[in-house]
Amino acid sequence: MRDCSNNRRGFDRVLMAVAATFLTVSASSAFAQDTPRSSASELAIDAAIPRPEPANVPPPTASDFKADTTAALPDAAKPADVKPAEVQATEAKPADAKPVDAKPAEPSATAKAVEPKPADVVTAPATKPADAPKTDTAVAPAAPAPATATAPVAAPAPATAAAPATEPAKAASNVAAEDQPVADKLRELLASKSLRTFDRKNERAAAEKFYSAREYAPVFTKAGKLTDAGKGVIARLKDAAADGLDASDYPVPDFTAATTPDTLADAELKLAASMLDYARQAQSGRMHWSQVSADILYPEHPIDPAEVFANVTSAKDASAALDGYNPPQKLYKELKKKLAELRGQGDGPVITIADGPALKYVPARKKQAAVEMDDPRVPDLRNKLGITEDADSTKYDATVARAVEKFQSSVDLKATGVLDERTVKALNNPKRDRQIDTVLVNMERWRWLPRQLGAANVGNAYVILNIPDYTLKVMQNGAQVWTTRVVTGKPGQHATPLLTETMKYITVNPTWNVPPSIIYNEYLPALQQDPTVLQRMGLKLERNRDGSIHVSQPPGEANALGRIRFNFPNKFLVYQHDTPDKYLFAKDERAFSHGCMRVQNPDQYASVLLNITEPNQHYTPERIRSMYGSSEVDLKFPTPIPVNITYQTAFVDDAGKLQIRRDIYGRDAAMLSLLKNNRGKDLETVVAHAQPSYARPPSSSLPPGVNVAGDNSGFGSSGPNFFERLFGGFGQPEPQPVRRGQAQQQRRVITR
Repeated sequence: MRDCSNNRRGFDRVLMAVAATFLTVSASSAFAQDTPRSSASELAIDAAIPRPEPANVPPPTASDFKADTTAALPDAAKPADVKPAEVQATEAKPADAKPVDAKPAEPSATAKAVEPKPADVVTAPATKPADAPKTDTAVAPAAPAPATATAPVAAPAPATAAAPATEPAKAASNVAAEDQPVADKLRELLASKSLRTFDRKNERAAAEKFYSAREYAPVFTKAGKLTDAGKGVIARLKDAAADGLDASDYPVPDFTAATTPDTLADAELKLAASMLDYARQAQSGRMHWSQVSADILYPEHPIDPAEVFANVTSAKDASAALDGYNPPQKLYKELKKKLAELRGQGDGPVITIADGPALKYVPARKKQAAVEMDDPRVPDLRNKLGITEDADSTKYDATVARAVEKFQSSVDLKATGVLDERTVKALNNPKRDRQIDTVLVNMERWRWLPRQLGAANVGNAYVILNIPDYTLKVMQNGAQVWTTRVVTGKPGQHATPLLTETMKYITVNPTWNVPPSIIYNEYLPALQQDPTVLQRMGLKLERNRDGSIHVSQPPGEANALGRIRFNFPNKFLVYQHDTPDKYLFAKDERAFSHGCMRVQNPDQYASVLLNITEPNQHYTPERIRSMYGSSEVDLKFPTPIPVNITYQTAFVDDAGKLQIRRDIYGRDAAMLSLLKNNRGKDLETVVAHAQPSYARPPSSSLPPGVNVAGDNSGFGSSGPNFFERLFGGFGQPEPQPVRRGQAQQQRRVITR
């Protein structure tokens, strides 16, 4: 439509020029007829003024408005502008005429009448720029044929038509010219099915998406030089050992040797792969917990490779962003500091205790003062053991003796408090190497735990139990609220599992339902020797509907679970509870249970947890004890509290000292063996373990003379499964705390 309008305006101007010329000629003729030339000078002037020939322009037709077919052709292919003879002759006349005192006003009047507009000048053909200044160009457009006349109007058409074709070039310009060859190679590599740089499909997919979004421009280099992001990532990978990782697992390509697009693109992807490997193992660990034992179950928290790309490459400090995938917990960061100190990377030099005579402290007695030996090695000993009191004293006093005794206990030496030859050797390199290994595996186990240990809506409150230390702590708002001693499972098949679950309610006056493992392994052999042993122990033996037997102990002071059970449903069917055997808490090592955890002060524990979840109820230990009786009472938590069962053989205490505990379950040894066997990324594979069997022993296993409380044989269903017996209506709304009457059927719960 625009071409047609332009053509129309062109012809309008032609017609106007013809009309103006015609009027000028007519007026001149009339003036010549009315006023005869009387002088020779006037005749000379008339001869000097060119008189245009009549324009032979046909009227416009419909064909004149067709699209210009020559507009899209190259200039060389277009037909040359051939002017008619009449126009050429007219143009030649001013050159032939003599410059006699001609008045410019008359020809300029004609030129002004047809002076082109700015738009017309833009669309004029550029083949003959010398024609532009001629005063008689007003008549030039009248001579060419209609098709040729439309060419100047349609000249911009190729530029308009070619505009969409320039869009890809504009998008490609986002990549710097010096990086375009590398971007092209990255596109080629990521499109290749033979690329093996990324081990995991989701990580390769994330790399393809990340680089395609930036038009495959490299992110770690620019013009062949490392960017800040590249330098930050390399710095973090090279310092991986500071976080207990192995720097050789995250190879850094040599960018100084990468001088071609091929080598730069290859180095780019290799660094990206190492970055993802570091983030994944820093967050989830170098080995999956299932590689270590079947008695471990922590929630998975894998990285999102796309998030790693976006987070690290866009951060102001790429090294700090990558470091953020390590555990954020305070205990982990304290272990990291101790690891640096043990490796001699702390604030001071590595301290070595020299050989010498044995040092002993003798406490004061009634008639004898304390004996404190004097030795120049004592200041170094104080420094090495972290004793800040009287740091320069050479006296081997009670403080030093206690620290030596504590150290001896941590390294499986007899805790005598005497600095003998074996203790000195343990204090030096061998001990340090062993402690470094212990710290490393403990840092690894921290990676298995959830990043958020507590419940956010109750001040990030949580319970954390350390099996080798036999302690339980309640934490809230980053501080310890309460702590107590615990008894844990015996090594072997009764080891307490490592897990994270949520405590949903507590039960006062619980019934103990004996688990099949105890019935099989302990009670049935005992019944063979004495058919009345269970009855004398206060246990009730019943026959289930399917013919199997069930053993339980009613609530009471002598109940094996004591007065309170703390329920956090889990597949291992373990929980925390009270115990009538209080004397076990006085022992240093307390691994005596069948897997469950016995709490020293359960009434205090219950009140602390209830006050966290229901602060307006003002629970006290006295109020909890007032509920003791012969029927079960369930107290549900409005907000479940996470329970984290951990295995910390190395931790930093409140005084800032590194504490080492005995590896009672052999978890450290198993992990060290796995880490040192060079299996690499295979350790991240999940190992499927057989689930424990909870089959009930048949009643036929009972010897003659055993007193069976009921005989329900011959019926169909045997009632609830073991999980339901253990945790009751878990997953369903719990009723408000009520005291159940004796007439109500008590829920059976299975313990370990």
